[in-house]
Amino acid sequence: MAVLLGVSDLRKSFGARVLFESLSLSVSDGDRIGLIGPNGSGKTTLLEILAGNEAPDGGSRALRKQARLAYVPQDSLFEPHDTVDSVLHTASQGLPLDETETATRVQMMLSRAGFESAETPAAALSGGWKKRLAIAAALITAPDLLLLDEPTNHLDLEGIVWLEKAVGGVNACLIVTHDRYFLENIATQMVEIHRSYPDGKFQVNGNYSEFLERREEFQEAQAKQRESLATKVRREVEWLRRGPKARTGKSRARIDEAGRLIEQLADATTRSRTATAVIDFTGSDRKTKRLIEAQGIGKSFEGRYLFRNLNLVLAPGVRIGLVGANGSGKTTLLRLLEGTLTPDEGSVRRADALQIVSFAQDRGAHLNLDISLRRTLCPEGDMVIYRDRPIHVAGWAKRFLFREEQLELPVARLSGGERARVMIARLMLQTADVLLLDEPTNDLDIPTLEVLEESLLEFPGALVLVTHDRYLLDRVSTTVVGLDGSAGAVFADYEQWEASREEPPAEKVVGKEPLRAPPAETSPRRKLSYLEQREWDAMEEKILAAETELAARQRELQDAAYDPERVGDAYENMENAQRLVEDLYTRWAELESKVTK
Repeated sequence: MAVLLGVSDLRKSFGARVLFESLSLSVSDGDRIGLIGPNGSGKTTLLEILAGNEAPDGGSRALRKQARLAYVPQDSLFEPHDTVDSVLHTASQGLPLDETETATRVQMMLSRAGFESAETPAAALSGGWKKRLAIAAALITAPDLLLLDEPTNHLDLEGIVWLEKAVGGVNACLIVTHDRYFLENIATQMVEIHRSYPDGKFQVNGNYSEFLERREEFQEAQAKQRESLATKVRREVEWLRRGPKARTGKSRARIDEAGRLIEQLADATTRSRTATAVIDFTGSDRKTKRLIEAQGIGKSFEGRYLFRNLNLVLAPGVRIGLVGANGSGKTTLLRLLEGTLTPDEGSVRRADALQIVSFAQDRGAHLNLDISLRRTLCPEGDMVIYRDRPIHVAGWAKRFLFREEQLELPVARLSGGERARVMIARLMLQTADVLLLDEPTNDLDIPTLEVLEESLLEFPGALVLVTHDRYLLDRVSTTVVGLDGSAGAVFADYEQWEASREEPPAEKVVGKEPLRAPPAETSPRRKLSYLEQREWDAMEEKILAAETELAARQRELQDAAYDPERVGDAYENMENAQRLVEDLYTRWAELESKVTK
């Protein structure tokens, strides 16, 4: 395949901070490259250099002659007078098309991208539809190479599926994204940029899962090399301690070689360290069966019901993934559960003294962009209180990968991912019975997403999570609730919900029961059968016994931590006890949803 775009020996720094040096990369016809890396590793800067919008400090860039390149940055900005139609017509200028051909191409793109009205002002579109419009404007130019920076941010799940199909039709693309299912489905090559790699990047032919396998092999090989190097260094250090005299050329050479090995080991050790945020939400360990109960709730907007007759029970261990198209009512439902909105019909009851912690999608509205990072994390003094323990604000900031010199920066100068980490850092200081999280994953890098997943899985309370990250949704949620924006709702686990999206509405089933919630007048809550009632009556005692067993197994694992012969069995026993507790809570939630008042 012929090379479309190549860069060689790139160097780029901001002040004393080096983003990358000696970085080389090429994109050829047919390539679909997924570009990943931690926040701050220089992904967006690299895309700006590839697009020709920013000059590197050193190195070269070469674009194939007459190749058409289209670049969609993270933020989709339009002029106040722009409409959907005018944006697409403007993007078509410069193509060898007459007026009729241009109009036909614009109409086809409107249909492909799902726009209902060409005259809609661009400024009136939601964030997700603005992103669709920006991508559609790039696609309409039929580029030889498409560069996309975080294209799945703000897109709903249907939009992400549309993007996957659209990307499949382009000649070549390079995409910065943290959406792991997206990378799994579209990438033919994966590139991770990070200074821990010898040449600044790690590149693999294949999709995301292939990349993970190859990276693990690479890291194991690197660990063996470091171990071998450490052995050599120990041997040389012992020789040096014996006090050899550098009187001969051979002795001087060995002393020099020992110094080189020590420096090499220090460098390899430094490169191997990859910092990740430390995320651990503080749960109250409250065992109240009904933390929040919504019965028959409905909410309308401009005369149209977003949902009706919706029944939800949030109990400890219940993790609901809330999905639906943009505008279907996901954020509205979160606000109803929180109590900042009142339903038009039905009722929401909350346990006494309930502690709810919320993560808002609109971060700018909940962060004062003018004040410093220090005062945002710690409004008064220099100490925060986490789990009844004081921690200095600099140490607290470091947990979320902020450098000490960033403490005096205004929040406005932080990136989107950094602002998300600021909000998580503030939420972690609050004890919670219920977490309501509205798109917490936007702009987070993959290492931070993985830490967030583990924290949510370990959170003992109830969770409602709005996210378009299918990987996170699949891993974390015990139940998926899909809103269609037309008063209907779908209840399923992730696999059932994913399968249901591919079927006609009339055929969406779970077993023999329709997924779509029945109309209000035909949906009384079911009573328990005789066997279910007996199971329900004994459930609380079973859960208590299982949790007692889990605590014992955890202590057993701690006692066996330094005994290789015992630790394997102890860990397996602890995992089995943990699984039993989770299964019991899941079954409890199933029975809870059937209980009549």
